[in-house]
Amino acid sequence: MMQSDSASNKHSLINVMHRFIAAANNMDETIMVPSLLRDVPLEEQASAEMETNNNDPPYPNKQRDMYEHYLLLKSIKNDMEWGLLKKEMSSGASFLEMAVKQEEQQPVTGDLPLADNNDLEDQFHYHLRGLFGVLSKLTVQADHLTNRYKREIGGGNFMR
Repeated sequence: MMQSDSASNKHSLINVMHRFIAAANNMDETIMVPSLLRDVPLEEQASAEMETNNNDPPYPNKQRDMYEHYLLLKSIKNDMEWGLLKKEMSSGASFLEMAVKQEEQQPVTGDLPLADNNDLEDQFHYHLRGLFGVLSKLTVQADHLTNRYKREIGGGNFMR
């Protein structure tokens, strides 16, 4: 019964995660030839971000082209579905994995003082808000990449 309550709440973390994974799966199913995304700039996305941010300059994007952005979204989806163990088995260590390992290596003390418990609650809510924001942005980006691919392939603009 509790599972159906959380599944019916459109603002639950599980639903936000499902929306991103569904958008990434749709992107993956739509983009049949990802190599066509190579050397295609994300300019259209940057101009759209400037309009939504009231003409504030967008943060510099590390992805140089749509192909790298596609790979990033797929990688994040895989990390969410498979967790850290899959990368650890393939000997690739991400920043998140290193942070988790560092946290695991710290000695565990018995009881936390009450102030630390309040701090943990604040930290949880802070990171939960951040996770909601990031997953929402990633969902929009996956949808944007899918739609742009459909538009460009339909017009034949990716052909060299």
